[in-house]
Amino acid sequence: MAATLIKSDPAPDNGKKRSLRHLLEETDAFVVCVELVNSRGVITERRGRQVLDLARSLADHPGVHALSITDNPGGNATNSPDAMGMDLLGRGKEVIIHLSCKDWNRNALLSRGWELASEGFENVLALSGDYPATGYHGQAGAVFDTDSVGLLKMFSEMNSGMRLEGVRGDQVLKPTQFFLGAVANNHKRHEREVMPQYFKLAKKIRSGAGFIINQIGYDSRKQDELLKYMARYGLRTPAIANVYVLSPASARFFHGGNIPGVIVTDELLELTRKHARSRDKGKAFFLEFAAKQCAIARGLGYRGVYLGGHLRFEDYARVLEILGGYGDADWKEFASGICFQQPEEFFFFEPDRDTGLSSDEVNRAYRHSKQPEVLRAARSRVPAGYKINRFIHDKVFEKDRPAFRIGRKFFEAVDRAGSGVRRAVHGAEQAVKIPGFDCRDCGDCSLPDIAFLCPESQCVKNQRNGPCGGTRGGRCEVGEKECIWSLAYERLKAYGEEETMLDGPAVFRDGALKGTSAWANAFLERDHHARID
Repeated sequence: MAATLIKSDPAPDNGKKRSLRHLLEETDAFVVCVELVNSRGVITERRGRQVLDLARSLADHPGVHALSITDNPGGNATNSPDAMGMDLLGRGKEVIIHLSCKDWNRNALLSRGWELASEGFENVLALSGDYPATGYHGQAGAVFDTDSVGLLKMFSEMNSGMRLEGVRGDQVLKPTQFFLGAVANNHKRHEREVMPQYFKLAKKIRSGAGFIINQIGYDSRKQDELLKYMARYGLRTPAIANVYVLSPASARFFHGGNIPGVIVTDELLELTRKHARSRDKGKAFFLEFAAKQCAIARGLGYRGVYLGGHLRFEDYARVLEILGGYGDADWKEFASGICFQQPEEFFFFEPDRDTGLSSDEVNRAYRHSKQPEVLRAARSRVPAGYKINRFIHDKVFEKDRPAFRIGRKFFEAVDRAGSGVRRAVHGAEQAVKIPGFDCRDCGDCSLPDIAFLCPESQCVKNQRNGPCGGTRGGRCEVGEKECIWSLAYERLKAYGEEETMLDGPAVFRDGALKGTSAWANAFLERDHHARID
């Protein structure tokens, strides 16, 4: 079986293990990763020992190339991934460490990076993270000082030899060797959700992602579309398909929207209920269903699979055994049966009528929506406030405008005038921005980056580099509000500007500017726009 899975990657003559980077970049091996969800409490607790025993058994399986360890998944506190990861490193296994931004600020993430590099971890999956669900004495507060794009940029700079400024001069650190991964999620219903996910995928790759794992999904056409989109736009980063082995309980849980960004449709839920009535509660069906998904991924051209689920070692081994028994063309038959789509779901490509997957032709309705006459009609529906703000920003805040030079001189004078004048001008600014944008006075404004929607007050994760993957039907994973990036997409598309909405470099909010005038910081070029330019 193992030979079937990795027949194109014979074992090296010196007997050394091959790194995940080597397997993905220098071989055509079909890579198998398994996700391990850490336990709560110390690792010597019963549940901790069970997970560790599973990890050790999987580490010995010749068909498993890497083990991936979660970081407080679902917003719940669990054991650190390092405890189990160090044990696996000692056994010569490739380990992927998840690193989420929800619990750490930038300094802590930087410190965490040095810690991981010092411990010998190289593979890091950069995540914005799920919003905290529980916590000690109530729900924990989220951090989100940066996001997955910012984390990728930070660790990429560490790989290049990070320069740190100090009172005794700059220090250039020894380069780290991180192989950075990121997650994509195109299993979305609406165009305003799907397209920003694709734009952010490209931004993650520009920021340093060396491999991509897609989100859990049960639609072969969307799986196919992701690869075709990446090929169309030259995103040549290796992609790994996410295959979560369902059970009746997990299907109900996903269907209820309990895991942000993961969809189980009504049709798929009914299928799981049907098989749950069998003597083995559907276990054989679910393992075969997962093996078929793996075969589809291999046939479509994914570089590997990322297996997850609450399983025993024997279950994972059985999935790989079934996969090893499939012929090279069997996946084509399976693909048509695993296309569980949401009502009126958006696809970037037209369907291939022969396969039911994606063709290479861009969605005709989408192309039509970008015609000038259609965009003119769309602009008529854009809020008047957005039109006014676009006009003011273009005439006043663009650096090549005469009004910008006037604004610079005005705020230079305000700065010289003293604290009383500064407070008065800042107060006038807040009198405009609080009722207009629910401004939180961060001092480093991203309103012009997100179609004049505030990420501090209107996004629970303060995302400044594109949407997280947690939306459902365009709605935020927390509460009932529409995702600001979905709204921004529709505003920008009306002006033909949506395709470049995430083209710039990673945005980092400067915490030192909080409580100061964002207008002054813009005119005096102290905010992130000046650093980007």
